[in-house]
Amino acid sequence: MLFHSSLRKELARSFGATLVVLVTIVMTMTLIRTLSQANRGSVNPQEVLMVMGYTVLGYLPPIMTLCLFIAIVGTLSRMYRDSEMVIWFSAGRGLSALLRPLLGFAWPIFGAVAVLALLVWPWANRQTQDMRDRYGNRGDLERVAPGQFQESASGNRVFFLDKDTPDNKSGKNIFIASAEKGKQIVTSARTGQVVNEGDNQFLVLADGQRLETETATGQLKISEFQVMGNKVGGSQLGPADSAPAKTLSTFALMVDPNRLNLGELAWRLGLALATLNFIVIAITVSSVNPRAGRSGNLVFALSAFVVYYNLLNLGQSWVSSGRVTFAGFLLGLHGTVFLLSVGWLAKQHNNWRWPRLAKRAAA
Repeated sequence: MLFHSSLRKELARSFGATLVVLVTIVMTMTLIRTLSQANRGSVNPQEVLMVMGYTVLGYLPPIMTLCLFIAIVGTLSRMYRDSEMVIWFSAGRGLSALLRPLLGFAWPIFGAVAVLALLVWPWANRQTQDMRDRYGNRGDLERVAPGQFQESASGNRVFFLDKDTPDNKSGKNIFIASAEKGKQIVTSARTGQVVNEGDNQFLVLADGQRLETETATGQLKISEFQVMGNKVGGSQLGPADSAPAKTLSTFALMVDPNRLNLGELAWRLGLALATLNFIVIAITVSSVNPRAGRSGNLVFALSAFVVYYNLLNLGQSWVSSGRVTFAGFLLGLHGTVFLLSVGWLAKQHNNWRWPRLAKRAAA
């Protein structure tokens, strides 16, 4: 049908343009946040682009859902404004007849959202978490950067060096502050060098001074040395005691259905179910008066998306805390929204008026 073909083409153009704009905005915001994390030492500066890519990939399901929603609302609102819907209604077609072409256009997007939410989302989170863990558990000497104070992996030692060599095996003007066994120890040295002894790694300092302060009594002890060694081995990466639910695969969530896993599973399934509900909602909120502006409808449509998405996040928290059950949340939120949107669509399709319905019910 010619109308269906033109509708799908316009929807595709609107969806593509909206997707490019939103992805650009999200990438910019994610880049700023990732650079801030790298500046704080939470992310490896060399992996900023990878972390940003995985983060944006995880955000794609709600972004694509919002793009589809905006594309449908914008396209149908324009058709109302240009009186194209009058031709559609004059041909004996109602609003419910729009479901077929809209679903025909949206089913690939629905499939992509489902795949991204159920499969790609946990994979992207797992990759990001692995990179953060690797960088957070790097060795003490790997943390040291010239001209910067760096904390050790254990958190009880701070390093500083003024200048290092190209091979990162020695440095000058070294400062080490540590807390151990009730003492505050400050060590400074003119030079230092990394020495490997088997599996252990030592920082050998030369021509320096050591200041020990008893935390309880405040007693000071100052000593000078020609050569002194400090063990600075890296921390080993071990198996995580419990991985975050967002990094677990969907199959793993179903195998271990505890509250946290069910909350995460409800959120992932909710993204796919919300995509179908937004198609029906978009049809109902697109009806505008051609003589009036359409900004009100767009504001209402965006508000509906924000409220629905926040309820989805709130429901995940409720399921995780045990306030509602997994099935109760899915039926309560998505089932209720579906019934309300279908009822609203039926009202507009049949041109029902509440006073007229009230009179019929009273009769």
